[in-house]
Amino acid sequence: MIISVASGKGGTGKTLVATSLALSLKDRYRVQLLDCDVEEPDDHIFLRPVITHKEVVSIPVPRVDETRCTYCGRCAEVCAYHAIAVLPKNVLVFPQLCHGCGACSYLCPERAILEEAREIGVVETGHSNGLHFAQGRLIVGEAMPTPVIRRVKEKASAEGIVVIDVSPGTSCPVVQAVRGSDCCLLVTEPTPFGLSDLVLAVDMVRELKIPCAVIINRAGRADGRVEEYCQKENIPVLLSIPLDMEIARLYSRGVPLVEGMPHWRESFLRLFDHVLEIINERSRGLKR
Repeated sequence: MIISVASGKGGTGKTLVATSLALSLKDRYRVQLLDCDVEEPDDHIFLRPVITHKEVVSIPVPRVDETRCTYCGRCAEVCAYHAIAVLPKNVLVFPQLCHGCGACSYLCPERAILEEAREIGVVETGHSNGLHFAQGRLIVGEAMPTPVIRRVKEKASAEGIVVIDVSPGTSCPVVQAVRGSDCCLLVTEPTPFGLSDLVLAVDMVRELKIPCAVIINRAGRADGRVEEYCQKENIPVLLSIPLDMEIARLYSRGVPLVEGMPHWRESFLRLFDHVLEIINERSRGLKR
């Protein structure tokens, strides 16, 4: 079972929810937490895992043998990302634009293009008090997190429960992380920006045909527009976390919510029961 925790907006509390859910479930199930926010992973701050393995993530980029190149320009024609340019007597390669598709090498009529690995990040795996853990780290300045996210997801266990902490937004990295989930929890806040980005996130998961539910973080004196939207769109609101100074203090010290305030553990266990109902309902609908 794969549960992704996402949001349209940054800073809504995805990490708080993902770590709290994983820690609440680990005594009852085999649980693995994947931090797919590879540009700024921070689950490790709260879990303090023991990292037991690291592996480099690379993508293939072209290297041109100009002794064989005839400067025909075919490679530049087929590159959708403009990562290679052909001049009358020179070929320019822009490695950071390359997506590693291999089209230039495959279609070069002179077989003048070879591929070499370029490191873009690292994947780390380990454990934290019975919780299995994996995270990706994109090298600062790199533009493509999706290959690192893909490699992190390859670490997902075929058994038990996998919780994925997703980066904010609705762009390619988020789609890559959320795709294949059994349910997506969308964390939002009761603000105009929170609602606006929630609408975008809902559109994204519906396009991917993934059932979703909403968690409202920092709930307090709001106008109720988030709840009204969810009711109109028939999206269940499974949990509201209040705007609480003690929760903020715990978070600022890197203390997981369910460890600093243990009574929240039951709330996240009930949340998981509701997620099970959503997944089972979807399974019954697919069978019909």
